[in-house]
Amino acid sequence: QVQLVESGGELVQVGGSLRLSCAASGGFVSTYHMGWFRQVPGREREFVAAVAQGGTKIYYLDSVKGRSTISRDNAKNIVYLEMNSLKPEDTAVYYCAASRSPDFGLGLDYDYWGQGTQVIVSS
Repeated sequence: QVQLVESGGELVQVGGSLRLSCAASGGFVSTYHMGWFRQVPGREREFVAAVAQGGTKIYYLDSVKGRSTISRDNAKNIVYLEMNSLKPEDTAVYYCAASRSPDFGLGLDYDYWGQGTQVIVSS
């Protein structure tokens, strides 16, 4: 059983930056592909980024590509999502998730989820 705890969400100004962290525990976390999702009330959850077990494959939502970086430190069991040039439309609750599916890069078949961390981008 994998437990995921996100942190780092905060109120930031448009154009600012932040780094979200996901601390993982339980099981062999390094054997999971890891992803970040976000959700706005009233809308479906949206895939943001994912990184393969060994970090060799990385995927991004088009709207965050070029201004976001997902990374993982398997020795510390932490996954990061750094976001720059933040826009009001990045406002959402951000969730970390773990998957062993080959479709992880499509945002599918995630087995474990964190509780989320709120990001608010204010103009």
